[in-house]
Amino acid sequence: MRQTVPVSSASPYIELDREQWRALAASAPLPLTQADVEKLRGLGDPIDLPEVDVVYRPLTALLETYIASTRERARLTAGFLGVEEGPTPFVVAVAGSVAVGKSTTARLIAHLLARFPQTPRVSLVTTDGFLLPNAELERRGLTARKGFPESYDRRALLDFIMAVKSGAPRVEAPVYSHQVYDVVPGERTVVERPDVLVLEGLNVLQPARRAHARPEEGAAAGALAVSDFIDFSIYVDADPEDIRRWYLERFLTLKRTAFNDPTSYFRTFAKIPDDVAVAAANEVWESVNLANLRENIAPTRPRATLVLHKGADHHVQRVLLRKA
Repeated sequence: MRQTVPVSSASPYIELDREQWRALAASAPLPLTQADVEKLRGLGDPIDLPEVDVVYRPLTALLETYIASTRERARLTAGFLGVEEGPTPFVVAVAGSVAVGKSTTARLIAHLLARFPQTPRVSLVTTDGFLLPNAELERRGLTARKGFPESYDRRALLDFIMAVKSGAPRVEAPVYSHQVYDVVPGERTVVERPDVLVLEGLNVLQPARRAHARPEEGAAAGALAVSDFIDFSIYVDADPEDIRRWYLERFLTLKRTAFNDPTSYFRTFAKIPDDVAVAAANEVWESVNLANLRENIAPTRPRATLVLHKGADHHVQRVLLRKA
């Protein structure tokens, strides 16, 4: 017998602890192996097959119910209007802080959803590609605020998501390289009318900000936001102190690996003592990433359809699902 989950009338969310959420996985498929998980997880994220089993089996099964109900509503609406119009791509957004593990979450969701026969075509796009190029950030005096909402080409990002949701047969997104710490000129990710688009980024749940729209972004950039075109949103949450620790641990791993590449933007960090490098990284965390989390990212958490709250070990301990 399925366990009944108590619902508090004072909250817009149904809250489940880890064991309650695990119980929902019984009838959901798990088509991944440990080798698959190792390929999909991000640097510094210790996710393993048991964690996928507990967290992502029920999550993707739940997503399939939302996708099915959205398609049914589209079918009924088309019938009522007397038009022939198929469903447009279902957009799943994944938001959260730097280093919280949202990239791993997005990749796992995309991979798992593609295993369902109802949603074989799944595309994954990160909003990093819509960051303004470094030269443009410098011109606008935004270099120290990279990752903040104003550091993105919001007009281009909005145009992209509007085209996807309109059912355009082919839409392109720019590509960002973490190695060179900049947008890659001429490189594009192509999205061709998928069943599901997974959109991952720091600020995907931001509401429209009319007062912040720049003239070059156009009027629509202030009247609409990417979040207006999202069908299901996930916020990956954790205590800021845990995220800081994960950020610094990831930084040290990169210092000993990727930063040694001559093409790396951060190659100078590879040659200095660990304690000096960590002190510099901690300053970046405090002045940029934590500030962005507090000012812009965390305030969007209540807008999410579902919140995955991680404990200090990176494992999800609580799941909050918005009431229907």
